[in-house]
Amino acid sequence: MKTPRYRRRKEDRPKEIVAAAFAEFAEHGYAATKVEDVAARAGVSKGLTYLYFKTKEDLFRAVIRNVVGERLDALIDVVEQEQLSGEAFLRGPMLDFMKRVPDSPIPVVIQLLLAEGGRHPDLVKYYFDNIVAKGLQAIRRFVARGVARGEFRVTAVNELPQLFLAPVVLAMIWRLLFPERTLDTDKLMEAQLEMILAWIKV
Repeated sequence: MKTPRYRRRKEDRPKEIVAAAFAEFAEHGYAATKVEDVAARAGVSKGLTYLYFKTKEDLFRAVIRNVVGERLDALIDVVEQEQLSGEAFLRGPMLDFMKRVPDSPIPVVIQLLLAEGGRHPDLVKYYFDNIVAKGLQAIRRFVARGVARGEFRVTAVNELPQLFLAPVVLAMIWRLLFPERTLDTDKLMEAQLEMILAWIKV
């Protein structure tokens, strides 16, 4: 039986509101964005927006979950379930994920946090606790698993999973600050992973 259109529409509303919020934040910045503008862009009432998201902070947290969290969770699922060798995973799913980040909506969120995070430390903390810390822990587990399998040596990478993320962060910052100066970010990420593999492989 077909789902009634109005029911599908109701179920889609939270994601539509979050998509509108992302567009407003990207266009106007966090501080200048108003909930009523988000509601108007989403084609719903301000009251309905508040029914799903009690505050503007809740809206931004939802944007973080939608724009970054869902992509990260998909990669973590692969880390936890993948039967590839450690090297094959890094050269495959991990590198593919890294290469997609600079052209994804993620840099917009990073730019917003860099520009306005000082005035909204709770949002920065939310991003760290739910995105950064979660990702770093997943990398630690992956490296530890490689060590346990005899694929990797114990190195500083076990304590510094940030080394995997360094070229991604550089790629985003470079494009934000120097859009007119070309940097081959794919080659940058490939080179970083090659150096890490040369260091940690048994």
